[in-house]
Amino acid sequence: MQGYFVLALAVFLNASANILIKVGMRRIPENTKSPGVLLAALSQPAFWGGICLFGLALVAYSLVLSRLNLSVAYPIMVSLGLVIVVLVSFFLLKEPIAAIQVLGFILIVAGVWMVAR
Repeated sequence: MQGYFVLALAVFLNASANILIKVGMRRIPENTKSPGVLLAALSQPAFWGGICLFGLALVAYSLVLSRLNLSVAYPIMVSLGLVIVVLVSFFLLKEPIAAIQVLGFILIVAGVWMVAR
């Protein structure tokens, strides 16, 4: 049971890291040239927060892999992270979601439920 709690933490940390990096990157003007994008990202606190959360997610997920089968942990990690990121992207970042994507999320949640059983 502890393995699933740490897995939930790892999923949350990983999804949050992706979201923070996206927030940081949105603050960089679109006309910034390629080499300057990375340098501009380094000046964004949200970008650094995302990097830190990726590190914490790695630690948590490593602990998960010491307790759960990879064949169970990885699908849960990836699919639930996707669902979290898409929901936050839609509701907070105001990114559009197509109807076919909604169907895909429903199928993903059903699949995770089957894998985790």
